[in-house]
Amino acid sequence: MEVLPPDVSSDAVVLDVVVPAFNEADRLPDTLLLLRAALAGLGVPCRVTVVDNASTDATAEVVSSALPGTVPVRLLWCGERGKGFAVRTGVLASDARYVGFCDADLATAPDNLGQVLGLLTEGVDVVVGSRAHPESVVEERHSLLRRWGAVAFRGAVRQVVRSVGETQCGFKFFRGDVARRAFAPLRCGGFAFDVEVLGRVERAGARLEEIPVNWVDVPGSRFSPVRHGWQSFVDVAKIRWRLRHANTVSTTPLPVVAIPVAPDVSTGAATVGLRP
Repeated sequence: MEVLPPDVSSDAVVLDVVVPAFNEADRLPDTLLLLRAALAGLGVPCRVTVVDNASTDATAEVVSSALPGTVPVRLLWCGERGKGFAVRTGVLASDARYVGFCDADLATAPDNLGQVLGLLTEGVDVVVGSRAHPESVVEERHSLLRRWGAVAFRGAVRQVVRSVGETQCGFKFFRGDVARRAFAPLRCGGFAFDVEVLGRVERAGARLEEIPVNWVDVPGSRFSPVRHGWQSFVDVAKIRWRLRHANTVSTTPLPVVAIPVAPDVSTGAATVGLRP
């Protein structure tokens, strides 16, 4: 069946960006401003979906008080703690043609969203931002323990995901139907959830492509090598076992569609949706 290009003059969302948020009231105002500005410059209908992951601060109030504008923002609630579960909530609630996620600290700059959208419209199923890409610009302030842990973790992950060099950068975008099929059975809600999602799409035959990112090590990360490091290795082992026994549904290629993408990024604001 022929797939028609999205009508950019309509309200149909072409790109939906999910932002998982746990106690992010302080960082969200700047993040939303920058993210909406980048999306407004793409020239297609976009949306930001903030998923409040049972925050105990004013995260929901900050999103609800954002100024109205051209890029809508909606607020969803996820009571099951875990970044993976929060992202899953946003992805499964999306009806956009393309959907992805970025972190609330915006450690990965959104200035290459145009490249992301271009690749997706050309037929790529999954676009993976990667700090391991040779063209990436990475400003890292991690401890030696965390850097060595990352090297060991990547070695473990290669047993599950073989087509990309790095899985943990919080900047990934998907064809909408591919994302919903990958996230629906998600079992890992912790920091290794990316591994399960990429493992599922890889086994389904999806076309993945890594892109370089501009990444800054923003203070205040929720990840602790001591508290979360060992659990991430355990989660990867569980994911590997789980995917060996999972039923795989092949990804069906869609015809390539042409969507005009504006080259410049301009400012934008948001219309706020209240928590359901």
